[in-house]
Amino acid sequence: MHALLIIDVQNDFCPGGNLPVSDGDKIIPVINQLSPFFDCVVQTQDWHPLNHTSFASNHPGKSPYDTIGLPYGEQVLWPNHCVKGSRGADFHPELDTLHASLIIRKGYNPNIDSYSAFYENDQTTITGLNGFLKEMNVDTVFIAGLATDFCVKWSALDAIKNGYITYIVSDAVKGIDIDNSVELSVKEMCDNGVEFIESHDLLRLLKK
Repeated sequence: MHALLIIDVQNDFCPGGNLPVSDGDKIIPVINQLSPFFDCVVQTQDWHPLNHTSFASNHPGKSPYDTIGLPYGEQVLWPNHCVKGSRGADFHPELDTLHASLIIRKGYNPNIDSYSAFYENDQTTITGLNGFLKEMNVDTVFIAGLATDFCVKWSALDAIKNGYITYIVSDAVKGIDIDNSVELSVKEMCDNGVEFIESHDLLRLLKK
């Protein structure tokens, strides 16, 4: 079975949000076109407490996009975003959520950030997604959403690690792009076996 993973299409990651991805909302019509063709659709949702360790505001003297060392490795510090219960944490109102089989909330542990849909950033704490997909007999995942160079990338790499055939839907992702991070992330994903497909080619396959 095939699954569609829709990563973090939330207000704060779209124009007007606290951590906007340029043109992040432009991918929503593409995702909405794809989701009805999947029996298994999983959405992820950043869901941070206000005291989250990844927020620059919780580190005096630090600014957004600075980095710090944490027990699990280097951590980028972010503007406050996707605070649980806030409008910024809500899914974008134009995103069709009717087909979602599961919503994975991540980043709610104040001490660990969580980019991947599969693991928190310690690469040990699981979200439960892998068990769900295995129970659904999913062997192939197609990934869309935000942002290419962070949560999309880590979700794709972890999907490969867990044995899934993994595709990024090229025109259904957008990146933040810090210091050429989108290009570097695409190379890293390709080097690890992630494949890329355009939505029109995917739709043609799904409609067969």
